[in-house]
Amino acid sequence: MEPNVKFFKDSGQILDDPTAYRRLVRRLLYLTISRRDILFAVQVLIQFMDKHRVPHLTVATRVLRYIKASPAQGLFFPVISSLKMKAFCDFDWARCVDSRRLVTGYCVFLDNSLISWKSKKQTTVSRSSAEDEYKAMASTCCEIVWLRTLLQDLQVLPQTILLYCDSKAALHIAANPVYHERTKHIHIDCHVVREKIQLGILRTFHVSSKHQLADIFTKALGFSLFYPLLSKMSLHNIYSP
Repeated sequence: MEPNVKFFKDSGQILDDPTAYRRLVRRLLYLTISRRDILFAVQVLIQFMDKHRVPHLTVATRVLRYIKASPAQGLFFPVISSLKMKAFCDFDWARCVDSRRLVTGYCVFLDNSLISWKSKKQTTVSRSSAEDEYKAMASTCCEIVWLRTLLQDLQVLPQTILLYCDSKAALHIAANPVYHERTKHIHIDCHVVREKIQLGILRTFHVSSKHQLADIFTKALGFSLFYPLLSKMSLHNIYSP
């Protein structure tokens, strides 16, 4: 998708036959099971299933051309890997121009293998970017706890999980209980993350925006940003030499 392009529900000509658009987006949604490089684009397209227009179909066609140019890409899971788990979380504040709701995204790795990822538009409007980032951290924390419990059921005990975030404000809130008095409206999210840090399950670290892998799930990136991040997410083309 082109960076900084906004999509509106009421902008553009309405499609005469919506069947083709709906069928295409449903198939793209199924494809996101293994192609997480198109997850953000599909998350945007699926919001216009009830009222789709020509600009939305143009983007769907663009995604289709991208897939056609790289049909053999998929997730690679090596035979030997460590049990170190790490996660990246990010957000895009007020991404939806119609509702001004944020988009959060995360990706979780077991060693270098991507095992969980998500891109989602939230159901509420946030008042600050720090609150948005903390919501993203809380969602990622819940996913980490679930994956850790699953590994324990398989008699595998992972080490302390590393969570990378590019918001220093959110990291300060997680580490400093004094900040909680100023953020009572997100007290539950604060408690979720801080409790896991105190139990030693989770450790948080700051990561620069250019190394934030979850950016792929929250916003449209240009060529120079998209492909370097994609190369770090264990996606391989079986036809490549």
